[in-house]
Amino acid sequence: MKRIPIVSTIIVALCIGAMIALGIWQLERKAWKEALLERYAANIHKSEIAFPRFPDQSVLFRPASGFCLEPVSFDLEGAGKAGYRVIAHCRTGAEGPGMLVQLGTTRDPAYRPHWRGGEVHGFISHAPTHRSLIGEMLSPAPQPLLLVANTPPDGLSPNGTPELSSIPNNHFSYAVQWFLFAAIALVIYILALRRRRPTA
Repeated sequence: MKRIPIVSTIIVALCIGAMIALGIWQLERKAWKEALLERYAANIHKSEIAFPRFPDQSVLFRPASGFCLEPVSFDLEGAGKAGYRVIAHCRTGAEGPGMLVQLGTTRDPAYRPHWRGGEVHGFISHAPTHRSLIGEMLSPAPQPLLLVANTPPDGLSPNGTPELSSIPNNHFSYAVQWFLFAAIALVIYILALRRRRPTA
């Protein structure tokens, strides 16, 4: 009978251990995300605050207000069945970052906003970043926020209400995948070892 290859076994064991550790980490993330979603659900019913100058994930979905001195540019972002979200990049007059305002939605891909700014009331949501899910997980920068206006300017359809379903919570399925990968790797390695045995 051939000896079990030590180096290969150590490498496989380390890989399986890493997969199991990632699965456990995803279960911990699941508990963290569920607590976060509870906070977001409570935020919807809290009193209005000033839109934060810097990203603060703890106030997501909370009612807020801000004043746009001047929109310096506009973006159209996909909004599914609603068409496109119209997002204004606002100058606030204060030092530091300005403010993003989601004015409303339109089905016209060539829409040109004529909004000139002013006071905005709405709720806080995540701004689009175009980063992948892995990029979001690995990026040290917090996800930027925007103010979703309650009342759209003329020519735009109203924004939707806060939706907790927009916050992904797939950690349990990710954990199951990592555990399955670990089990598959173990089975494949055991089968490879059995094939090394000399035939009679």
